[in-house]
Amino acid sequence: MAEARISMYLPPDINPTKAAIAYGCRALPKLNEELQSEVLTTRQKALMALCDLMHDPEYVYQAIDIGCLDSLKALLKDINDLVRIKATEVLCIMATHNVGRDGFLEHGIIPALSYLLDDANSICRENLHKAYKHLAQLPSGAQGIVSSGLIPSLVWKLQKEQGAVQELILDTLAYCLQEDATEALGSRVVPFLKQLLLSASDTIRAKAACTLMAVSIPLQGKNQVWEYGVIPILVHLLKDDMDEVQANAAGALTYAAVTTEGKYAALEAEAIDPLLDLLCSPVNKVRLNATKALTMLAEAPEGRRDLQSQVHIFRTLQEETTEVSTRRAAQIAIKVIEWKP
Repeated sequence: MAEARISMYLPPDINPTKAAIAYGCRALPKLNEELQSEVLTTRQKALMALCDLMHDPEYVYQAIDIGCLDSLKALLKDINDLVRIKATEVLCIMATHNVGRDGFLEHGIIPALSYLLDDANSICRENLHKAYKHLAQLPSGAQGIVSSGLIPSLVWKLQKEQGAVQELILDTLAYCLQEDATEALGSRVVPFLKQLLLSASDTIRAKAACTLMAVSIPLQGKNQVWEYGVIPILVHLLKDDMDEVQANAAGALTYAAVTTEGKYAALEAEAIDPLLDLLCSPVNKVRLNATKALTMLAEAPEGRRDLQSQVHIFRTLQEETTEVSTRRAAQIAIKVIEWKP
């Protein structure tokens, strides 16, 4: 007579929200077919399963090879919110791998994602901006975003978005503007960044100052930082409680003070004393950027005169720091301060 027995083994791991993954080399082709299904639940389950697989760069390579990116591009226009969310999530995960970023550039994913910049679902927008951030970390990826003409849109979204999405846009712009800041400067990025430098969020202030550094690389950017009155705000941020804000503010001030107008605007804002205070910071990045900014100010006769009595601070920094870059920066600062016509 049969008896009812309770198995000692755990039940199989079955997730009803994910598609069953086929064995071996058939796994991705089957999922790609399901991505193109007319049945909503089939597309959703395939995307859920694909999210797990894309953490492995080998699967990313295979997915690109069999045409999954084209299927995902089509799903970005799906009317179902969950499909768009998971499609952008898959692309976001793929963008964390070099092979995925290369695939984005080859298959036109950058403009395809841009259609969701105004998507009503905030998760979709956050995912696409994460993907852009990962892509921009690659110089060719940053150039790809610039070449796609998206910089004006990203600058405009900078003042429309909030929180995490705003932070992601700042990260993307910081990378892209190092490649080419022309379009951003024509889209009033400096006034927008000026507003964000006054944000209550430490992270936003730090990222805004970092982006301002990239903006200040070309001469036009340096001039706009001076013209829009950003330099006094940067001087104020030198006294910020957050090290990253101090470092980035000092870095942006260094670029802005390359021009004569920038130098004298910084001197009028009394930048020397807070910069000298930063030379005692325990954070090397802060000390390094402050040293470079003071070197720029020392190129002006008034700045050099005010700093001549402080040369001992730079000598101490040069002798005590273990970082080669900071030691070299201190050495250059001493030469500039002690220079005589």
